[in-house]
Amino acid sequence: MPHFARGKGLRATFNPHSLIIAVSIILAAAVVGLGAVALLQMRRDAIEHASEASSNLALTLERSITRNLQIYELSIHGVMDAVQDVQLMALAPSVRQRLLFDWSMNAEDMGSLLVTDAHGNLVLDSRVWPPRPMNVADRDYFQVPLSSVNAGVFVSRPFQPHLTEENMSIAISRRLSAPDGSFAGIVVGSLRLTYFRKLFDGMSLGPGGTLTLLRTDGTIIMRRPYEDGSIGRDISHSSSFAPLLQGENGTFFGVAALDGVPRLYSFRRTPGYPLIIVVGLSVYDVLAPWRTRTWLFSALIAAVDVLIIALSVQLSRQWRRRMDMERHLVLMVNTDGLTGLGSRRALDDAADVEWRRARRHGQSFSLLMLDVDYFKQFNDRYGHLAGDDALASVADCIQRHIRRPGDFAGRYGGEEFAILLPNTDAAGAAAVAEAIRAAVQKLHIKNDDSAFGELTISVGLVTDVPDAGCNRTFGELRAFLRAGDEALYQAKRAGRNCVASLGATAMPVATT
Repeated sequence: MPHFARGKGLRATFNPHSLIIAVSIILAAAVVGLGAVALLQMRRDAIEHASEASSNLALTLERSITRNLQIYELSIHGVMDAVQDVQLMALAPSVRQRLLFDWSMNAEDMGSLLVTDAHGNLVLDSRVWPPRPMNVADRDYFQVPLSSVNAGVFVSRPFQPHLTEENMSIAISRRLSAPDGSFAGIVVGSLRLTYFRKLFDGMSLGPGGTLTLLRTDGTIIMRRPYEDGSIGRDISHSSSFAPLLQGENGTFFGVAALDGVPRLYSFRRTPGYPLIIVVGLSVYDVLAPWRTRTWLFSALIAAVDVLIIALSVQLSRQWRRRMDMERHLVLMVNTDGLTGLGSRRALDDAADVEWRRARRHGQSFSLLMLDVDYFKQFNDRYGHLAGDDALASVADCIQRHIRRPGDFAGRYGGEEFAILLPNTDAAGAAAVAEAIRAAVQKLHIKNDDSAFGELTISVGLVTDVPDAGCNRTFGELRAFLRAGDEALYQAKRAGRNCVASLGATAMPVATT
């Protein structure tokens, strides 16, 4: 029925079932969003913690290496001062050797301490007197001080000693100058790479971690994990080397030049020496605990979301059942069980709504009041079941002839019906009334107690219209309904089986 259709449209606009599902999806998405934010924060925290740990480790190594290099450099300075002392150099060789080199012979991982002339030939040797017959003019630790007056302390590339089978070493050299400033040779000391290897092996880095000591020109001096082939290798052209020259210390993400593993790098330069300590932590190792927490956290979020959606679906089903039950109850209250038309309550509600709408929009409003002729006699002769069937047939005729969205038909009481025709003038209402009356008669339901020999209806018609001054025919709805009853009685008095239209029986009243 049109009246109920309007109510159904309103519920379609506001659908609690869809709203519950939508809210649950939004809530589930919010949980996912909050979880993602929390996981991202945990990831940042893991990286910051690893960065802090690697920076501290780099600082520890830098200080240890710098301290040992400084000690070795002091011994070199001592030898430089001694070779310029005429009295000390005049001492017996055995005494001079002990004064110059005795301490270095007992230092772990320290190699030879040598003094050369301007041509690279040994003139003093911490290992033996007289010096071993060796020339070091081809070594970088000799060539750099030779070519540069301001070379300062020079740290060489890794090399294999000439006369011994010791492990690979690096050399620390300084220039010796003659009184006139010309090149007079070098003082050089070697340091075995095993010192750095043992130092690195004592650190905990995780399975994919690395420790690297390299010169500022990109030459690797020591690396953990140790590989012979990586010692002395030049990585200055790799993408992970350039950030090492950007400052004294720092942290960055890079891909290792040697094994291609992505790592979080922390580096520090050793003050006073052209060396860089690099701590590399595998990104996979750094984020391993975070990945574990991510799986657990994601599973928890998924479980919560599934629970939210499951509960919302259940709530939505319960809500839908409740709404279906309410609609059923409303339908039972607003529908006449026998005829399927609106009940008296629904009719009163629809009449009030359409009455107000007609006044609000200045439209005509027509009312048809229908009554089955001689129905009491029909019931007495044919029985109540036949009477019920007859009323249902009349209702069917009514429903087939009111098809506009605003039209409404209801059972007014007993065998009497009412039809509301919004925005319909008297002529249009009369046409509808006549069509219904004719349709009922065409049913040819036998009624021997009727003057027509068959079942017929009488119809009363009344129309409320505004005039040019916006005044209405009827001042209130009750007067309008009473006029419909009067029009129906007029049709009865006119002989039944007809349509009677009430004339201007009430004085026009100004609308408020």
